[in-house]
Amino acid sequence: MAQCVLSKLGNLRLLPAAILVQSSRTTTSKHWNPKFKKLRREKYLKVELPDYNEDTNALPKEKLRQKMKERGLMPPRPWIERPFYISATGGAFEPYVPPEGDGKASLASTTRVKQAAELLEKKSKSMMAIRKIKSFEEDFDSKIFCQQAQDIYIKAHEALSNNDKRALQIYVTEKAYGEFRHNSHLKTIRWKFLQSLEPPRVCHARCTDVVSKENIFGQVTVRFHTQQQLAVYDRFGRLLHGSEILAKDVLEYIVFEKHLSNMYGTWRIHHKIIPDWTPPKEPSKLTRVLEEEIVSLPAETNETETAVVANK
Repeated sequence: MAQCVLSKLGNLRLLPAAILVQSSRTTTSKHWNPKFKKLRREKYLKVELPDYNEDTNALPKEKLRQKMKERGLMPPRPWIERPFYISATGGAFEPYVPPEGDGKASLASTTRVKQAAELLEKKSKSMMAIRKIKSFEEDFDSKIFCQQAQDIYIKAHEALSNNDKRALQIYVTEKAYGEFRHNSHLKTIRWKFLQSLEPPRVCHARCTDVVSKENIFGQVTVRFHTQQQLAVYDRFGRLLHGSEILAKDVLEYIVFEKHLSNMYGTWRIHHKIIPDWTPPKEPSKLTRVLEEEIVSLPAETNETETAVVANK
């Protein structure tokens, strides 16, 4: 038996060393190819980390300034400055009060006469406001502006019907954007401008300053008497409001605003004046699920009567 074992060990000595050594993996961080060892060593930069436990209050100001310069830090400020930009006002200042029954032939109302007298008194303020606008915008003309306002009005409503949010922000202020987009989610709007029954005219103008006296905003109210078509559909294609066939006469008072102090400011729709004497709007044609009617029958009914009620 011992001779057998010794013979086997002798045979193992004759085998090559590569067969006797078993392959084993080791957790080494060395790269398998040492060709670019120097370049790999130079790729990493040693960064001097700051000492976060250092007491900065004990250091002199010059030393602290030198360390902040080394780290590329700005010196702290004693106040917190938050820049903000006001591109539009929060509403219409001194809104225009339309005369009662405007757009109709009747002038017999006493309130209409009083309102006309008040408009004559306020006309001087509008003229002063237009003069103020001309000091910032030399080419401003009321007649030319009316046509420009009508183009802005049409483009804003077309952007709303096409659901173009970017184009709508060009023709509408931030205050009016939410009012334009209100309750229009998942709705299909078909709007069309047909014609102007009366040429648009400027009926009111005001200027005011915000925060500082140099920051001036101008507002111009334009009267539109037009003929339009409007149809609103829900997400299932059911008609909620209006019609694509019928045309309606629309009388509106639209307030346009411009940041006059901003040399890149533009006129945009800001507000819509709704008089108190306007008739209420037609309610939308909302669809609802009808509840099932529960028919209660008396206890002494015959089978024939119950059959008749069931057929109904």
